[in-house]
Order: sequence, then structure tokens, then C-alpha cells
Amino acid sequence: MYINSGYLNNSHLDFKDRTRPLIVGSCGTYRLSSHPKMPTYRPKGRKDFQIIYIASGLVHFHFDKPENETIVSAGNIVLYRPAELQKYEFYGKDKTEVYWVHFTGSEVKNILRKNGFTDKERIFPVGTSLEYERAFKHIILELQKCDADYQEMLTLLLCHLLIIFHRAMLQEHTLKNEFLDRQMDTAASYFNQNYNHEINIDAYASSLGMSVSWFIRNFKKYTGETPVQFITSLRMTNAQVLLENTTYSINEIARIVGYNNALYFSRIFHKQKGCSPSQYRTRSHET
Repeated sequence: MYINSGYLNNSHLDFKDRTRPLIVGSCGTYRLSSHPKMPTYRPKGRKDFQIIYIASGLVHFHFDKPENETIVSAGNIVLYRPAELQKYEFYGKDKTEVYWVHFTGSEVKNILRKNGFTDKERIFPVGTSLEYERAFKHIILELQKCDADYQEMLTLLLCHLLIIFHRAMLQEHTLKNEFLDRQMDTAASYFNQNYNHEINIDAYASSLGMSVSWFIRNFKKYTGETPVQFITSLRMTNAQVLLENTTYSINEIARIVGYNNALYFSRIFHKQKGCSPSQYRTRSHET
């Protein structure tokens, strides 16, 4: 295992300081190749902000609750805000390499927003780049050497890092994550087989150890639709088949495709297809 880090004033304690707009507290890198596991657990979080950049491998994060698990792959950064639960693990088998930086200040929230870090998101895709690694290493070196005006230099270097992250986030990135792809494919198959039953998206996401927002975002990335849109499309498509090829009543078709309320089914069908189920059946028969 390789570790290289630097701390402001050689202090490992986290702190909150609003005397300046932006202050770098520490920065470092971990690289695991054979060490079995490196866990971090801070139930009450920290006082400062933290960015973790995954340069290679995977990191197992537990957002909101310790029992949740979200696996984040190389090419992503994770942002922790003050007082947020921090629980994550690196595993040697994943050949993980990460860079991290802690920072505080009176203008941190505005600086983050300006650079594309929205308030509610935790994970941001930026791709992998040696430029990121060079920026982190420069920050580490400044913390270790403490040359003249090094605190001002640290602020400039962190702003530079945030800007190149922002530029990357503005570009389209397709980050291959086979683990997530398999999970999304399994979810799509499950919805296909059970579209005519009540499906609780929150419960399904929880069963995968994912937050609901993370699951919905990745499902849409994989299929082009949110889970609700995907299920609704399945129901409407199958309703069309039944309207065209059977004599079932509208009430019966509604129940068959998963709606207990025929009026609600008709309203959704009209919104999706531009006409009522009855009108659709008439037109299809005329055709």
C-alpha cells in the first residue's frame, strides 16, 4: 500500500475556518495493490468539506446509512459536506487508487456551486486524467514544503483543480461500469417481468444497497428512461396489444397491465398516446 499526504500546520485534526474564502486543510493519495482492506468510518462526518477522486479501481461508499452500499468506479469524484456520515472502504483486490483533499472557508458553498457541484449530488463523473493527479500532487507538495505564501498557493491550486473538474463535467462522458450495467440490466428484466404488479422503486433501490436518486440516475443512463417511465411504457405497449387483439373491456385491460383504477389508466393512456383507450381501439379496428 502506498500513502502520500500533507497537512496544514502538520495537524491531522479537521477544522472549520471562515476567516478566508477558501482554505486547504489536507491532501493525499492512497494506492492499494495487495492490502486486503482500508476502511474509513466517521459517523458524524467532519467539520470540513472533502473531495475524493477515484483514479483507478473501485470504492465502496455507504451514503446516508451504514448498511447502504454504492460502488463508485474510476473516473468519478465524491463530495462530502460537513457533518455527513462518512463510511467507505478500499479493497486491495480492486487495485484502488484515490486522491483526496479537505478544505473549508467562508465561500466554499458558492465556489462549489460555481464549479458545477450542485448542492444535493454526491457523485460527479469527470473521467480520468493525469492532469488531476498532477494537481493533487502539487497540493500535497505545497503542504509538505510550506514555502513562502504557501497557503495562498494552496488556494490557487484547489481552484485550478475545481475548474478542470468543472470543464470535464460539462463534457459528455460514457464511463463503463460493468457492475452497474449488470445491476441496471437485472432491474430492467425485473420490471419487464413484473410491470403489471405494483413496484416500489424506493424498496427496489434499497434492495440493491443504492440510494433512490443514484439508482434512478443510473437506470436512466442505461435505458434512456426513469424506472417509472420504463414501467409506464411497458404497460402502455401491452395495453395497445390488448386493445388491438382482444375484446376485453377497458376495465379488464387496465387491471391486466397493472392499474386498479380504470379512469387513471385511461388518463395515462391518453397522455402517452394522444387518445383514449376506446378511441385507440376504434381507430385500430378501422385501420
